Amino acid sequence: MSHSSAPVRRVTDWDFEQLSALAGEHGTPLYVVDLDRVAENYERFSAAFPDAHVMYAAKAHTGRAVLETLLDAGADIECAARGELQRAIEAGADPDTLQYTAVNPPDADLDYAAELGAEHPGLTVTGGARDTFDRLEARGYDGRVAIRINPGIGTGHHEKVATGKDAKFGIPYDDVVDLADDLRDRFDLVGIHAHVGSGVLHDDLDDHCRAIAKVADLARDVGDEDLEFVDFGGGFGVPYHEDEEPLDMPTVGERVREAVGDLAARVKLEPGRYVVADSEVILTEVNTVKETPASTVVGVDASLATLIRPAMFDSYHPIANVSAPDRAAEPVSIGGPCCTSADVFCTDRPVPRPEREDLLAIGNAGAYGYELANQFHSQPRPAEVAIEGGETRVVRRRESMDDVTRVEREAGEARAERAPRNGERGAEGTR
Repeated sequence: MSHSSAPVRRVTDWDFEQLSALAGEHGTPLYVVDLDRVAENYERFSAAFPDAHVMYAAKAHTGRAVLETLLDAGADIECAARGELQRAIEAGADPDTLQYTAVNPPDADLDYAAELGAEHPGLTVTGGARDTFDRLEARGYDGRVAIRINPGIGTGHHEKVATGKDAKFGIPYDDVVDLADDLRDRFDLVGIHAHVGSGVLHDDLDDHCRAIAKVADLARDVGDEDLEFVDFGGGFGVPYHEDEEPLDMPTVGERVREAVGDLAARVKLEPGRYVVADSEVILTEVNTVKETPASTVVGVDASLATLIRPAMFDSYHPIANVSAPDRAAEPVSIGGPCCTSADVFCTDRPVPRPEREDLLAIGNAGAYGYELANQFHSQPRPAEVAIEGGETRVVRRRESMDDVTRVEREAGEARAERAPRNGERGAEGTR
């Protein structure tokens, strides 16, 4: 594979004829992921950092097909929860290569990590609180650990993802040197970790590099010659708006290297969004067009249960009319069937005027799209179809109402099996 793939894939760059055929075959709403694009994005990122250890941040998209694609491309996997560790292993990851970044981990997560580390000493557990390390030690874990620090600088597309200045994440900057001395007596301290935010583009790059420099300085204070790595996280963004330019990754690589400076430990990076965001679209069908004095309201069968980012982060996602891309554009508001005003994908945005049964494509759905899909209003989650090497296949089947209600039904059946029969209760009452 070459390093020349386009640095951004707009929603209008997709093959509309193929998307229409997939919607006709599999129904809507439908997630469509291009696995070749996933591999291209990972390769482009890695090429910009030839001396770094590049891992994929699984939380952006834990779909098995995506994980398998990245493992085949040579990526290691960084996980933020027990379930991600398990899914990475089931996709074929070597547990000795995994990194687990624990954020206020539940007991079950730490139990699993400690047991996994006992069998696979290459596992690295990153802690962002003294409690986490104490709880690991209480479980008999004495293996590889890294300290997540809070540099006090946050960047990214929304305040809810500016983790570098959020007290929830990481050890306070001034406490790290003392903690490192303590942990060296209890574990194998192999790294320092920080993640300052998500969706970093050109306007955020200065702050991002300033945070990287601050983390590198702290690593030197801790003793970088005794560390295996310094992990600067991910956070590199992609353009969601049509007029935003993509990052020039060779330039970004140079900027990051300048910010890091001389460091004995190896640089580690964890792209997530950058790798998967523009690799996926959501297909949705128009079911309602309503003229009102305030706006033309377009109803579709996708909803915030399909893609919650616009409701959660006020995120912009580009929208194309696959059925009629050349139709005259008009300002429309597009929303789904959920009974809340938050269920809106755009408001008064120019789109080639949708008509009933038109197929729309919502772009940049690969990062935190299916990951945040839910069953609000008892809506079954959609299917996901993968494109790879010119072939297509279903990688996640569409849920049914049977799937939505199964856990309740099984609980009810189990309760019914445990309960005494009416006749038994009656006999007991006559004794």
